[in-house]
Amino acid sequence: MIKSFIALIISIIFVHMIYIGYVRPEASALIEMAQAQGLSSPREVVVILKDYEQEICFILMLWGCFLITTNYREILKTKYLFSVDLLEDKDHNDGDLNVNNIIERLDKQIPKDCLSSPLVRTLRSSLWRYGATRNVQNLSDAIESNLEALAVRQDSENTMIRYLIWAIPSIGFIGTVRGIGQALSQADQALAGDIAGMTDSLGVAFNSTLVALLISIFLMFLFHQ
Repeated sequence: MIKSFIALIISIIFVHMIYIGYVRPEASALIEMAQAQGLSSPREVVVILKDYEQEICFILMLWGCFLITTNYREILKTKYLFSVDLLEDKDHNDGDLNVNNIIERLDKQIPKDCLSSPLVRTLRSSLWRYGATRNVQNLSDAIESNLEALAVRQDSENTMIRYLIWAIPSIGFIGTVRGIGQALSQADQALAGDIAGMTDSLGVAFNSTLVALLISIFLMFLFHQ
């Protein structure tokens, strides 16, 4: 939780420094140059990205990438466990598992940072249940209950990522509403023949939605890899 919060703070600082140091000054210079020539705002990348909604979307994108990468690293760290025979007991070949020996071997041979993995925790708790009862049905029930608990935990861990993927387009739509509102407030100027202000405001509306949807698609792609 603390690492996630620190990552959010770093994302805010990093993106905001880029915006105040390059994006907004460059966009302002291009817009002023176009206005001096009597033209509408150019369709440059910095002009499309200059508004606050896009900045917030990029901050959330970096934070979402951190959360997804953290989950991905945890999966890669324990991936090799699925190709290892964790129940192998060379000292007992009579079909009856020596549960205590297997658990002791797991604790010794598996790296400490992998002992908390879902596979190892499920295996250990199931072996403890089987060692206490010697009942296959109880073993099956223990595995099912552990898998259900892991599914609930995995879903709760991904809740923030899903929320970000939903929130980013919503922030883009806020920019759309803001841009359309600005455009309508300049309707009198447009009727008088000056449509530059209205077109710029409509640009704000559509640019924010465009950027937000692209970022949302990118995060959704990463999330499902």
